[in-house]
Amino acid sequence: MAAVLDGRSISTTMAFTPAAGLMMSTRSGDVDTGLVAFLARSERMTAPQFDRMVNHESGLLGVSETSAEMRDLLKSKSQDVRAAEAALGGLNTLVFAGGIGENAPIVRSRICAGLGFLGIELEEKHNAANEDMISAAAGRVAVRVLRTDEDLTIIRSVCRVLGLGASA
Repeated sequence: MAAVLDGRSISTTMAFTPAAGLMMSTRSGDVDTGLVAFLARSERMTAPQFDRMVNHESGLLGVSETSAEMRDLLKSKSQDVRAAEAALGGLNTLVFAGGIGENAPIVRSRICAGLGFLGIELEEKHNAANEDMISAAAGRVAVRVLRTDEDLTIIRSVCRVLGLGASA
């Protein structure tokens, strides 16, 4: 994806390599940097193997496990759940979470301002009040504010793993 101003590209989602940014046909898109060390430890993956996976075995091909071609995925999406997942065909929900996402109506408003072409319309009263659903009724895309509590989630997971029964 590119940011264009006055007909000229001023930025792109790609970074040092085309593997960064958005997922593509065979490229992964942005990857958590911790994945490199994790796969080296758990799968004994080498740097060249990681490079091949990220650039040639990921993206639409990695999700579908069948094809990197959108035409093929669209043809088979009704028979193949993996193809359907790879060819999502649009956006149905946008979620804001975390500190800024939960508590900064102006930031949410600015992010959504130019996204009407995706079917995103905010109900500014709901947005200003930090309500859970902030999209306009006429919008094709639901826009939600999701309250998160990472600490509590971690505590619950630890309790479940340790078999400590009911947790907070």
